[in-house]
Amino acid sequence: MSKHPHLHDNEVILDVRGLRVAYGKVEALHGVDLCIRRGQIVTVIGPNGAGKTTLLAALIGLLPATGDIIYMGHPRRHADEVEALVRQGMTLVPEKRELFAEMSVEDNLILGAFDRYRTGHRDQMETMDEVFELFPRLEERRSQLAGTLSGGERQMLAMGRALMAKPKLLMLDEPSLGLAPLIIKEIFRIIAELKQTGVAILLVEQNARAALQIADYGYVLETGEVSLAGPSQELAADPRVIEAYLGLGKKH
Repeated sequence: MSKHPHLHDNEVILDVRGLRVAYGKVEALHGVDLCIRRGQIVTVIGPNGAGKTTLLAALIGLLPATGDIIYMGHPRRHADEVEALVRQGMTLVPEKRELFAEMSVEDNLILGAFDRYRTGHRDQMETMDEVFELFPRLEERRSQLAGTLSGGERQMLAMGRALMAKPKLLMLDEPSLGLAPLIIKEIFRIIAELKQTGVAILLVEQNARAALQIADYGYVLETGEVSLAGPSQELAADPRVIEAYLGLGKKH
């Protein structure tokens, strides 16, 4: 996760055009376009059931989709397996934070580097130090079993494990789900810090306020379509977004 400020600063990591996903005859996503550049945080906000998780599943190859997905400048074949995409640097932290509960924090992290190890990289200990720098709390609990961690620590571990693979694109599905406000603040502070490493981040979030505060660009996904898109500050100031997603005292 070294810092290369001048390396392809504006490089497009992911360009999606006309993405469609159907479950049988029911179309869940109809013609979604989105673009993410290196070192950029892009957020997708919107109500539950709008297709946000479907979008991530299609991007990581878990769901069949049509349309164009151009990753790192190469059009993707829709037959690409999840493993192949992960090897090319796409990583998804699912909403369920699937950790190995019976294993220690450290062993969970080492597993995140398994694919790199298998392809000849031997840098997992240095990468783990970088992860511990971002998440000091994980270092304090490195020998603790993952199953005994708090919700916030589990989210940190899921993100840390994804970073062990040194991804080019980190996709986060609802990282704030079920967490207390103070912990959410901490998680989002760390996500904002990750930008400095040059990784592109696609953040899918119901907590629109927190997401728009740290993102560079945002998309509003409603019933399978992008209804609004723009720089985060513009979206945060848009009356439609304020009313639907940032309303005072509204429970998300």
